[in-house]
Amino acid sequence: MTRLEELQQESDDCGVEVVDWRFSGNIKGLYCDGSIALDERLTNSERAGILAEELGHYHTTSGDILNQSDVMNRKQEHRARAWAYQRLLPFYKLLEAHVRGCRNRFEMAEYLEVSEEFLQDAVDYYSR
Repeated sequence: MTRLEELQQESDDCGVEVVDWRFSGNIKGLYCDGSIALDERLTNSERAGILAEELGHYHTTSGDILNQSDVMNRKQEHRARAWAYQRLLPFYKLLEAHVRGCRNRFEMAEYLEVSEEFLQDAVDYYSR
């Protein structure tokens, strides 16, 4: 089972509906009232990271946090992303990728079934 399939199964188990949507602008995913919408143009590796973050919102966020100028909303956004990094890329997985011979970000992202951007964000999170 792929990482994306695991997340989709987790969504089903939690009763969270996941639907494809064509967003305009920079929005790649959105969680609202028990449903997650993912941009239909995402690759599978991008979908895994975005789905993990939106599941993070399901597990950790309350209310409307779209206004990111509010410090409390930014904290909830950070909490959801942290949940996603810990769920999809726990630190030992990064070490495992290295032990398995991955020597650069591209190889690690491919091995871990995530986008390079999500991988870099996770590495930045752990380095803080």
